[in-house]
Amino acid sequence: MSESKDKYFFLHEEGPPGYVGGSGRGAQGFTTRSDIGPARSTERYVVMPLAGGEAKEENLNESNYDEFSGYGGSLFSKGSYDSEDREADLIYDAVDKRQDERRRQHREQREREELLKYRQERPKIQQQFSDLKRDLSSVSEEEWDKIPDAADIGKKLKRAKRQTQERFTPVPDSLVAGVRFVWQHSSLDVRQQKYGGLQTPLPGTQTLKPGAVLVVAVVLRGDVDMMEVGAARGTLMRMNLDQASDSVSGQTVVDPKGYLTDLNSLTPSFSGDIGDVKKGRMLLAAVRKTNPKHGPAWIASARLEEEVGRIQTARNLIIKATEKCPKNEDIWLEAIRLQPPEQAKAVVAQAVAAVPSSVKLWIKAADLESDVKAKRRVLRKGLDTIPDSVKLWKAAVDLESPSDACILLGRAVECCPQSVDLWLALAHLETYDNARKVLNRARKAIPTERAIWIAAAKLEETAGNEANVGRLISLGIKSLQGNMVEINRDLWLADAKACDKSGHVQTCQAIVREVINIGVEDEDRLETWLEDAESFVKDEAYNAARAVYAHCLTAFPANEDLWEQVAFFEKEHGTRESLDEHLRKAVKYCPQAETLWLMGAKSAWLGGNVPAARNILLHAFTAIPNNEDIWLAAVKLESENNEHQRARGLLERARREAGTARVWMKSARLEWVLGNLDAASEMLADAVKLHPTAPKLWMMRGQISEQQDKVEDARQFYAQGVKNCPDSIPLWILSARLELAAGQATRARAILERGRLKNPHCPELWLESVDIERQLGQPEVATAIMAKALQDCPNSGLLWSEAIFMEPRPQRKTKSLDALKRCENDARVLLAVAKLLLSDRRITKARRWFNRTVKLDPDYGDAWAAYYKFEQLHGDASKQEDVLKHCIAAEPRHGPIWQRVAKAPHNWGKSQEEILKLVARETKFY
Repeated sequence: MSESKDKYFFLHEEGPPGYVGGSGRGAQGFTTRSDIGPARSTERYVVMPLAGGEAKEENLNESNYDEFSGYGGSLFSKGSYDSEDREADLIYDAVDKRQDERRRQHREQREREELLKYRQERPKIQQQFSDLKRDLSSVSEEEWDKIPDAADIGKKLKRAKRQTQERFTPVPDSLVAGVRFVWQHSSLDVRQQKYGGLQTPLPGTQTLKPGAVLVVAVVLRGDVDMMEVGAARGTLMRMNLDQASDSVSGQTVVDPKGYLTDLNSLTPSFSGDIGDVKKGRMLLAAVRKTNPKHGPAWIASARLEEEVGRIQTARNLIIKATEKCPKNEDIWLEAIRLQPPEQAKAVVAQAVAAVPSSVKLWIKAADLESDVKAKRRVLRKGLDTIPDSVKLWKAAVDLESPSDACILLGRAVECCPQSVDLWLALAHLETYDNARKVLNRARKAIPTERAIWIAAAKLEETAGNEANVGRLISLGIKSLQGNMVEINRDLWLADAKACDKSGHVQTCQAIVREVINIGVEDEDRLETWLEDAESFVKDEAYNAARAVYAHCLTAFPANEDLWEQVAFFEKEHGTRESLDEHLRKAVKYCPQAETLWLMGAKSAWLGGNVPAARNILLHAFTAIPNNEDIWLAAVKLESENNEHQRARGLLERARREAGTARVWMKSARLEWVLGNLDAASEMLADAVKLHPTAPKLWMMRGQISEQQDKVEDARQFYAQGVKNCPDSIPLWILSARLELAAGQATRARAILERGRLKNPHCPELWLESVDIERQLGQPEVATAIMAKALQDCPNSGLLWSEAIFMEPRPQRKTKSLDALKRCENDARVLLAVAKLLLSDRRITKARRWFNRTVKLDPDYGDAWAAYYKFEQLHGDASKQEDVLKHCIAAEPRHGPIWQRVAKAPHNWGKSQEEILKLVARETKFY
């Protein structure tokens, strides 16, 4: 060992200056933290090799250490840490501090919540015993003195533990042998099985019950077989049942299977704390003792006993209460309720004798009777005692026939002249003349009641005297105002709504006309009245709403929007006759309203009266000459009725007088659908010279050229179209589709790329790019493009609805949730979710989402078609008919599939129903 130490002594010594270990073998020198740490007390210089072979001494003293740059300056810069660096650091520190200040409030709030949650889960010891500490403030000095010392408590606990501790002593073998002998000789013999009794023990022997033998054997025998114990238990059960049987008839009086269940029925149903019951019983007893006349205390005591299953105690208490409080009707009602049916009549007899003026007791007495005659007798006896009780009179009238009820009501209104219900009931049972007399008497008896005047108006309307209805309502309001009664507008309008629901239309409208101006400022009239009408429509009181609209039109006859709103109301909730009548009035007051003229012509046309529709449009031409919509409506009327020559003549005249791009387009469209492609092309060539920025003209030129297999001409028309109309998205899409159909996929991609540059953030162009890649069989490229599209248009429901089904099936649900978060009110997303639910066979939920979609956007035809196809697959004929009816009423016009099918030339002239079925046939559910 000594030789080795002497041999390697240099390993423990410091190397010579400038020595770098391993440099002779080509190793590079390095300095660690231990070399330059504060443990070095003397100043050292390390020679670092340089690239040129020279060495440079580095000062590693603490005085040469900088907080930012380290030893000897910056690592990446030859310069020192100057003022600009320090200023930059200060700026960064200020930014960090500002960011920390912004988050501090949220962080401190989160810390407080976490601390509060932690304290709630793990409270401190002092918090756990805080309630006990508060109770110590009420401890007296004597109680303090009685508290024993801690040492005494410990001794008492130890002593009590020793006293209660179980001690086990070994059992002698003789006792075990004796028990085993008893176990083996305690079985039943033949006489026990025959007569059902135990064998008579021998004289001088001690009899042990089988149950005791079983217990002792289980405790003492260490080798007891559990099968033996089970057999013994079954034997004991069977023996007890045999002893309880009837030895004469052989039929048992105990149900061997259900006797334990019967025992459960004896257990009270109360599941609360018995200690609480005892406390409540003591408190209620103290209340009864303090104030024996306090009825609620007796009732509460009886109900407490009833709750815990002591029904007889409850009855005794309530009977005692009737003695203490004989005039309290609530106690008597409780006593009647607690008594069995056979005794309740006796109690109610005592009750009405003690409290003869109680209406509730007389009603209860009548309810206890099962015979109608007995009920009548009880109620009439009650009316003799309380003749001014309206409730008793109503109960008595309900038991009578109409003729007897009329007589009884005649007496009732004499005893209770202030009861409006009795007067109205009597008037309802009388004839027209007698009813008028009754209502006149009622009006004199109660001059401040509006229901009497309304009932009189209803009576006149029922009798056919509609002219008297408005006069009665007007007189009624004046009479009430004369009797200082405030006319509450809302109450009267509610009465009008009730009259509308009951079928008294004239009374309803008379009430509306009389009270609609009450309490309304002049500047707020129209707004308030329209709100009233909307409220009536919401409650399906359409006649009341019609009366409000009529009053509005009388006050504002030149309001074009009001006439149009009322027209839509009549179209949805009225009849065709009422709509036509309204439109005839509308065009008289607003002859320049083209919408009203067109609605009138369409209503007449749908009603099958084509000459009337032509006449309306003719008057519209006179009122509004050279109007584009009226010209085109006339053309559509003629073309839909196969009057093509008349339609051509109208269009030719319209091109001369109006000459708009839409007129030229409709002219070319008519020739196109009739098969005159050359005439349509020539017409479009002239049209684009007049209207070069009309995109539909260029689209039609290109589509007609495609139909004629003139691909080069179509390409040229589309190119010229996107040049003149760069913001027309359908033109870009048609141009790309043409190139794709011609096999030029690269050119199609380029066209869509140019379209996106001209029209940024356009979801339709992005979706077309995705469709092109999917048609070319490149789903990965389509997925990548869809990802870029969603980044460019993150709120596009069109893109999200397609992205859902581009995902694998397990991930579609997550994608649909993301889509709903982005586009919650987009019909296309809702339709996609409905299709997703259908693919999971969740039929009920899918139907609800389809319905929600068409309600959100009734103009989206693809949703209606999908809904109709869904009902064809999973619904019945009634549901299909309902969807079809609502679709026809909504008249949808948009949707990719809907527009393609509806505007196809071979589908020209088809009805909404036919278009819906065609679109449903092309709809796919993925």
